[in-house]
Amino acid sequence: MKKLLAVIVIILGLNLNAQNYIEHKIKEGETIESIAKKYLVTPFDILALNPDVKTKFQPNTVLIIPNSKIKNEPFNEESKELIGYKNHKVKRKETLYGLSKKYGVSEDEIKKANRFLYSENLKKGDKIRIPRYKTFISKVSLKNTVKKYKVQPKEGKWRIAYKFGITVEELEALNPDMKPILQPGDELNVPNIEDKDEKPIESQYNYYEVLPKEGFYRLKIKTGLTQEELEGLNPELKESGLKAGMVLKIPATAETAMGLSDVETTNLESKIKNFKVKKLALMLPYRLNRIDVDSVEEAKEEIKKNKLLSTVLDFHVGVRMALDSAKQLGISTDLKVFDTEYQPSTVSRILADNDFSDYDAVIGPIQEKNFDRVANGLKGDRVPVIAALNKPKEVYANVFQTIPEDKLLQKAMIDFVKADSLKTKVVVIADQSHKAVSEMIKREFPTATQIYSQKDKKTGKDAHFIYPVQLENVFKPGKTIVFLETNNDAFASSVISMLNALIVDKTEIVLVTLDINKAFEGKDVDNNNLSNLKFHYPSIHKNFDEYKSNGFVKAYKREFGVSPSKYAARGFDITLDILLRLATEDNLYEASKDLIETEYIENKFRYNKSLFGGYVNEAIYIVKYDNLRIVEAN
Repeated sequence: MKKLLAVIVIILGLNLNAQNYIEHKIKEGETIESIAKKYLVTPFDILALNPDVKTKFQPNTVLIIPNSKIKNEPFNEESKELIGYKNHKVKRKETLYGLSKKYGVSEDEIKKANRFLYSENLKKGDKIRIPRYKTFISKVSLKNTVKKYKVQPKEGKWRIAYKFGITVEELEALNPDMKPILQPGDELNVPNIEDKDEKPIESQYNYYEVLPKEGFYRLKIKTGLTQEELEGLNPELKESGLKAGMVLKIPATAETAMGLSDVETTNLESKIKNFKVKKLALMLPYRLNRIDVDSVEEAKEEIKKNKLLSTVLDFHVGVRMALDSAKQLGISTDLKVFDTEYQPSTVSRILADNDFSDYDAVIGPIQEKNFDRVANGLKGDRVPVIAALNKPKEVYANVFQTIPEDKLLQKAMIDFVKADSLKTKVVVIADQSHKAVSEMIKREFPTATQIYSQKDKKTGKDAHFIYPVQLENVFKPGKTIVFLETNNDAFASSVISMLNALIVDKTEIVLVTLDINKAFEGKDVDNNNLSNLKFHYPSIHKNFDEYKSNGFVKAYKREFGVSPSKYAARGFDITLDILLRLATEDNLYEASKDLIETEYIENKFRYNKSLFGGYVNEAIYIVKYDNLRIVEAN
């Protein structure tokens, strides 16, 4: 019998290409429905060619999959027609579930007949209507369930999902090889609905994917739109209510970021409830293949001269110390470390040789191409991938970007200046390459004075200096905020020196920048001048306070004899934050709602689900120079 089956499979295999069939070996956890979705056919297509699968659906069984043009055999379909209602007065302890079983209807059908139950709980004494249906059995044939669709200009995954009434996840399931960024002309598989049923896409709108457990209240905070306004734009909401994954149409002007309003820091240690062992992966470019680990001296020398390796090892130490701190709170961790060797081929091999589907999170890699490969490879299993030391090119739905966006840093600094009720004047000093930034600041502060660097008269290029006369009569007694926007060392040092000399009598000058860069850390920049000017800037981290008791800092000094670097502190903060969040909920997604803000040694985290992808940290510090120390500004 086995030989006969083998011969049949071989014969079928010889004809697969001619008939456009393919073979599929059933894997653990698959269903007929999931296989049908994968190959863009219906379950009836598969059953027609594999009748035994009804009773013998098990792993390793080989199925013959037809193409999506195969016609389906007629099958029985049950349909119901509403014929009236029965009145019911709710008794003590009666529930929707119990009533649905008693009358043979679904809970949702009862809710549709009694709309108030969408917002209120069932209670004793309520008079409700129970729908009554007449059941019909008819023979129907399914048409193809999918069709090909060409992506139009400016269309992304969210717009296409909205157009065809499906979730982004369902669109991705129909197109397993879909590119992260769609291009006009790309062909996608979409539900085979009538053209008239497709929802129109309008340029004045954006499209937002509803998150799990997200209600109208949360959407009001995020978008500024009320339930009535959302229902007006999306009429189907009145019937279905909000469902996770559905795509909503919202005005292009609606902001979906939380903004920079203060959020109270959450103490996750007091909310620990999930003590299951947390499974983490750490992917970093140790490049141990280049080091003779048997030679201590050679290893030390390599660490000294290799800045990347020094950064990676510091971060790793922070991760290890975070595991120890979490263990003291009762949180156990199974950590697996992978050396990416800074090579895409090594990353591909790691993904191929390991099953990450049950991991709670993956930290790294730090190279953009490698990170993208890991995030894209694990998004199907919804494994969170943490961008710890880099900003990824593509923020997939499973990506957690820990470094805030530049525009958010800029907004934080501008909002901080606006909140200063004592400011009397704003001045913007910028080099020629930062004219656009200067104009943006001018729009925020219409009365601001703008000063630009001089150009070389012969070449017309930026000479990176200003004349002292350009600052004459600019600064009066009182407080003046000066924005300095440049990335040129010489320009920054000369302007800072000139401003410092102008601090006389009752004239107060506060220096700020939207972009802290190496120009402000050059050898010719005097930190005394920066302290005199109370230099402020937005930052993703702050320096830990040496004068405050800190268990991590003490432990680090005890073990290594020096204060921890910012990379060690970041490794500690990110890892402890992940573990604490996982210990308070079932997964990282549930534990990263936008009202949860955490803060540790030098970093804080408040994630917001971005409009077109994953989670981005929006927690930012404003720091300042104070008596030669960099401290958090209040």
